[in-house]
Amino acid sequence: MLALAGNGQATVGLLEHYDQVVGSDISEAQLNHAIQHPRVRYIHTPTSISDDEMVNLIEGGHENSVDLVTVASAVHWFDLPHFYSLVKRLLRKPGGIISVWCYNSMDCMVVGPDFDLVMKRLHENCLPFWDPRAKYAFEGYRTLPFPFESVGLGREGEPITLEIPRELSFQGVERMLRSYSAVTTAKDQGVDLLSEDVIKELQRAWGGHDLIRSVTIKAFMLVGKL
Repeated sequence: MLALAGNGQATVGLLEHYDQVVGSDISEAQLNHAIQHPRVRYIHTPTSISDDEMVNLIEGGHENSVDLVTVASAVHWFDLPHFYSLVKRLLRKPGGIISVWCYNSMDCMVVGPDFDLVMKRLHENCLPFWDPRAKYAFEGYRTLPFPFESVGLGREGEPITLEIPRELSFQGVERMLRSYSAVTTAKDQGVDLLSEDVIKELQRAWGGHDLIRSVTIKAFMLVGKL
């Protein structure tokens, strides 16, 4: 099973269903901080690597051998024709599955009226700084090309929607916001979208720094097969 790794959070979760998981990422720094597990193997796959090198790293050069390819909150950044071509080489035939999911960072959480209003204003301020490719996520993957046969969990143009309950601290919210690429891009351009005043306003609306709240994460998913 192949997962695009990032910090390993989604990768390790797949061990409930698979004996072995391979996590890959273009960022070596991300992999250095990824969650470790004896049944997970992480590989560094920079953009300079060839498809043949990728297949060799993942499955020792064996095509048609991966049961599942997953991408969490990232496929919209990829060169999609190139990525899908590689997926078709790797997936087991018949029966191999590809699953991609994400959340709309502009409207991902339902917390409460006060907090949601502050978040809406922050997201509007983020708009000029998002990479154009983020539009796929903003549109809930409804416009994302997905040339795979449906298995009943969404299809091209019709992703399924998910509502995920979570217990979240304000620290967790702040970490999520600081991970937004728009926040980083704005800061590089001299604009601090998460200034001290903004963080204080968010914290007040949340109900305090130490409060743990029950929230609903709104996400969407496409699953297909060859």
